[in-house]
Amino acid sequence: MITSRAARCLLAVSAFVGASAERFNEISLMEGHTVQNDHHSPLPHTYVDAAALPDNFDWGNKDGVSYLTKSLNQHIPHYCGSCWAHGALSALADRIKIARGAKGADINLSIQYILNCGAHMAGSCHGGSHSGTYQLIKNKGYVPYDTCQPYLACSAESNEGFCKHVDTTCTPMNTCRTCSTFKEYGGSCSEITPFPHATIKEYGVISNDVNKIMTEIMMRGPVATEVNADPILDYEGEEYIFSDHEASRGTNHIVSITGWGTDEETGKKYWHIRNSWGEYWGNLGYFKIEMGDNILGIEGAVAWAIPGTFTETNTACDEDGKNCSSKKKHRKKKHKKKHRHHQVEYVDPSTDVEAVQRRLGMK
Repeated sequence: MITSRAARCLLAVSAFVGASAERFNEISLMEGHTVQNDHHSPLPHTYVDAAALPDNFDWGNKDGVSYLTKSLNQHIPHYCGSCWAHGALSALADRIKIARGAKGADINLSIQYILNCGAHMAGSCHGGSHSGTYQLIKNKGYVPYDTCQPYLACSAESNEGFCKHVDTTCTPMNTCRTCSTFKEYGGSCSEITPFPHATIKEYGVISNDVNKIMTEIMMRGPVATEVNADPILDYEGEEYIFSDHEASRGTNHIVSITGWGTDEETGKKYWHIRNSWGEYWGNLGYFKIEMGDNILGIEGAVAWAIPGTFTETNTACDEDGKNCSSKKKHRKKKHKKKHRHHQVEYVDPSTDVEAVQRRLGMK
């Protein structure tokens, strides 16, 4: 369940050996997030029979290929409660990788841009929501690739680490930029436009329906979801499946579901979950949790997004970026470069339902 902006749940965590710390609930529904469901295409559960789904399926190993983007750590260079942005953007980037057939360099999306520009709708270092992130991207019309704005773990209200010295206002410079060299050598920073980016066409939330979650994952890719993080702070890793049905379902953290599996000994189904605490935690940043009883609230609020377009051919900017800046008219041009920027349109599986059903043996 998405909590109110004011709701804060203190939980004891082991931050360092021999020390303890307290942190806020990282889930918060911002005032500007007014639309949790914005979609019109047929949903996968309407054209896929859940009974036809396999017992084991994971986008991290589909026919020997990983369609997942890189693991992330929200806690460095200092703490920031931005799990909601990490989970949402990782799932969206995975779907773009799936659409590209896992070919070419991975496209990773800028979490820092969301922190710079999403305080009213998506969230901040003090909490946010996965569906709010998707609404922000759809409303803004883009999310830049992460080389435009690398993760700083800062937002306007945060005083952690160096954050009070960082400008995180929502400006063109804080959307996509580059810097040429040291100031003592005449260097400066320039905003970049146009810049590589992805868009969102549709998004929505699934609540407590395992079949809808499974068909959504298999047909379109990983999803972002809420979870109660307290019991998994010291998750054992390896093959351990979290199965405590008595644990609280009150959620305070957001992760992404990449697939599912079935335990050979017990026959229990479980979710494959990617966290955003780095690869030192859990099973190289992943964990497993039993499916079907909303354990830890894992099935209560599952957000998904359909990509709209993504950049595969960019406008070639100079190293200092000035020929792609709004101030480029003040610079003498040696030659005129061609505008090559091209967005690839995402094709939803629902556009060819019969092909999907044949692939699953439903026809």
